[in-house]
Amino acid sequence: MKPATISKDYRVTIPLEIREQFGLKPGQKIMFIPYQKSLSIVVVPSIQGARGTFTGIDLNGFREEIDEER
Repeated sequence: MKPATISKDYRVTIPLEIREQFGLKPGQKIMFIPYQKSLSIVVVPSIQGARGTFTGIDLNGFREEIDEER
């Protein structure tokens, strides 16, 4: 684990080893998830990267039999 410091304008630099391990690139999105007294950082996948995430999921009951008119 490598510590990072919050700058006076609240910026944090992700250590090089972590950027390389997760293949992080400039402009990539991350999400901060607070839980009790800890904070998790999760990489938000691109639409292309998320494709196939729910392959095989049962969609019965997710939509009404007749779509409402819009």
